[in-house]
Amino acid sequence: MDRILKNNKEWVAQKLGEDPDYFNKLAEGQEPRYLFIGCSDSRVPANEISGTGPGEMFVHRNIANMVVHTDVNMLSVLQYAVEVLKVKVIIVCGHYGCGGVAAAAGNQQFGLIDNWLRNIKDVIRLHEEEIMAINDEKARHRRLVELNVIEQVHNLSKTSIIQNALQSENPPKLYGLVYDLKEGYLKDLEVQVDTFKQFDHIYSFAEENIAE
Repeated sequence: MDRILKNNKEWVAQKLGEDPDYFNKLAEGQEPRYLFIGCSDSRVPANEISGTGPGEMFVHRNIANMVVHTDVNMLSVLQYAVEVLKVKVIIVCGHYGCGGVAAAAGNQQFGLIDNWLRNIKDVIRLHEEEIMAINDEKARHRRLVELNVIEQVHNLSKTSIIQNALQSENPPKLYGLVYDLKEGYLKDLEVQVDTFKQFDHIYSFAEENIAE
């Protein structure tokens, strides 16, 4: 903890040296443009890999960057970001070498987290034919990371929060990215949320029901 406090003092001094009014500006409030839903992995710092500063990005992180419809924490962050902060872009960001995805791909039992990882096993079930056709284990794991991100973006589009937002004039745009730990680059998976509209008759809400 001594190291943490020492680093904090040095950081404060650095920021004040660059801009004496830096913290006063931050204290006035936030107007982030982005919501970042990423993995809790300590090697994936949202602001650093995206080149954004304090106040630019609202962040939610969990094991394997999941969008689970029973996760009240995630839903609360999403609702606040969309309805109060009015974010313009929502990013689901996974990363190659994700331990959560690797654990879900196996059959070893880990305890409580198995219930969380069960959601990734559903991704495997949905794309089993494609995944099992990949012979190289490393390549298979990388593709599963990508497919997991794609499915989580689709899960976002199914939430009542996003469904409601889509009826507004300027709904937030949804993106799926993957971070490469070895190279440092972000890869846009170019998730086509529009293709998911074929399921609107299942997931969308009638306008009169939303008002209620």
